[in-house]
Amino acid sequence: MAAAGGSADPLRKPSRALVNQELFVATLQGITTSSVSLPELITAATQLSGAGQVSLAQQLYRAWLKFNAEHPQRFVALFNCAVLSNQMGDLAGAKDELTAAIAMHPDFIPAYINLGGVLDRLGAPAPAMEQWNAVLARLTPVTGQAVQYKLATLKQIARMRAEQQDLESAEAAMAESLDLNPHQRDVIEQYVAARLSQCKWPIAAPRDELGRTAIVGGMHPLSLAAYTDDPLLQLAGAARYVEQTIEEQPGGDADRRHARIDLRGRRLRIGYVSSDLRDHAVGYLMAELFEVHDRSKVEVFAYYCGIPGGDGLQTRIKASAENWRNIRDLDDAAAAQMIVDDEIDILVDVNGHTRDSRTAIFARRPAPIQVNWLGFPGTMGTPYHHYIIGDHWITPPEGELYYSETVVRLPCYQPNDRKRVVDPERPSRAQCGLPDAAFVFCCFNGAQKITRFTFERWLKILTAAPGSVLWLLESTPATHERLAAFAEAHGIARERLVFAPKRPNAQHLARYPLADLFLDTAPYGAHTTASDALWMGVPMITISGRAFASRVCGSLVRSAGLPELVCETEDDYVALAVALAADRPRIAGLKARLEASRMTCDLFNMEKLVDRLEALYGGMVADHQAGRLPEPDLANLAAYMSVGLDIDHEATDLMVEPGYHDLYRAGLARRNLVRPLQPDARLWADEIPAADAAAGARPPIRKARAS
Repeated sequence: MAAAGGSADPLRKPSRALVNQELFVATLQGITTSSVSLPELITAATQLSGAGQVSLAQQLYRAWLKFNAEHPQRFVALFNCAVLSNQMGDLAGAKDELTAAIAMHPDFIPAYINLGGVLDRLGAPAPAMEQWNAVLARLTPVTGQAVQYKLATLKQIARMRAEQQDLESAEAAMAESLDLNPHQRDVIEQYVAARLSQCKWPIAAPRDELGRTAIVGGMHPLSLAAYTDDPLLQLAGAARYVEQTIEEQPGGDADRRHARIDLRGRRLRIGYVSSDLRDHAVGYLMAELFEVHDRSKVEVFAYYCGIPGGDGLQTRIKASAENWRNIRDLDDAAAAQMIVDDEIDILVDVNGHTRDSRTAIFARRPAPIQVNWLGFPGTMGTPYHHYIIGDHWITPPEGELYYSETVVRLPCYQPNDRKRVVDPERPSRAQCGLPDAAFVFCCFNGAQKITRFTFERWLKILTAAPGSVLWLLESTPATHERLAAFAEAHGIARERLVFAPKRPNAQHLARYPLADLFLDTAPYGAHTTASDALWMGVPMITISGRAFASRVCGSLVRSAGLPELVCETEDDYVALAVALAADRPRIAGLKARLEASRMTCDLFNMEKLVDRLEALYGGMVADHQAGRLPEPDLANLAAYMSVGLDIDHEATDLMVEPGYHDLYRAGLARRNLVRPLQPDARLWADEIPAADAAAGARPPIRKARAS
């Protein structure tokens, strides 16, 4: 130890901060004497920015630029400095630096691409698009670098057009990008999402270098849920998605999978990870949950990873969540460490495979028990989500083979907010463009949930219910025209389709009672939308298929007290809708039942849900303490994926296919002849010879998991 007032210990290594400070000072001195070359500048600035000293790195670039006004590669320093300025939020500085770089070197393509991004962030989309169009105009030589620049530019154009709801232009940019390189999974995901939202059937139409199976195999798990009622493909697709896109780093000190849970003298700690605790469908569902949780039993932590918020709903949630943590700006390792420091016992993934999810946090296993609930309608397909929360309708025992997680159940899986704000001004039918005397079918699900099979069912209903109209949620003008033309081709006048403009949630709820009957979509049915309709007294009919997303609406309708409106077949669905359209007194009776049971039915009984949810959490802890925490089942999923990709889901509606499991058994048998499969707990059993399996023989049914 150095004596007081003496020099430091010469054997002690200087801190990283001190080294970086010395590097900054030395480089700055060299710049003033013109002894620092551009490569040396870049090396020093890169080291500083990599250590988090972005401001110091930016200062070095700006100093070098001041002392090197005539340097022939000045544009490189301008570009690098702009990257740092953009990173620090100095958009005006980044704009000036990129503009100067382009003025000095008009053929420096990366500057145009980045300048477009800066202008977009500054709220100038038209000038941004000019920059990206300038890139495309300059990329006439076909070189590897030119192709990469073009791909980057097309992604930027597609992103902006999609945000502007110009889906046609966004899709065109994605298609051009895929024609250049068909192996871009992220572009395939967005391309499919754009086609789903536009009702462009067939969704997986092959392109020159991109076949149907490649498109389906590259779908995002959320799109796959809307594309087909094929839960085995959805399971295998989720597992593949995780393998290909999630950075699954070892947790290190953050790995608490084997941590003890000792509740003596303390409450159970529950952490909810979500990007949607705000003005969002999931936020509306969960708002009251935080208020009803029993604080004598559980300590609740909300880990928010969404866009910067502050709306009224988020303010309410923050006030009721005992511990609010904003992890948006933390990387996965830092966020996982925060969860570790909070000593969370059960970490609940309320995003799943949805936008802004943080699956890589769960991959680090910062909590001994990890759960999939509510945000994503299906299995995660990971080795680190132990449980999925469903209910007896959505996840019946015979459907447990569709999940990698162990299934546990609530009375109704979906929480709800009984404090929904409804605008007191109720519009008239005339104000909403609806005929006063007509029977009004409605569906306020997003257009991405409207499949060709669903729309054809609706047209059958309209044909058999003369004078009725179908009230749909507004989409894009091109999508409206596409649906209207399809209807006309099937003998239905386009005037019988009425599109409701999007409104703030309170106003949207207020117009629901104008509808007589809600027609659900399939295979991805109404979730929050169903609760809204039922809360506002609108009865709805639905078909329950096999997959999670196709059974949610059936659960909600049953939990609201109208089980007779849940149909088993397509014919039942059409016949029931037509019968109800001809029976106004029955519709009035259904609405009266919804009104009478609103505060007592399972769908809106939050005290019952939270009590059962906390009991489920207790059961998970008991499993963990007894050493029987379940291991996710991921056996043979690559084989199931191959079988699923062989099925043309837009030629066959698997939701009404009685031999669904037989399709998979036959496909697995074919693969077993080429590459033998190990037995699994789903459809492939060691006891069944391949020939028998191909003929449809059934292995033993997997034993149901306890709830």
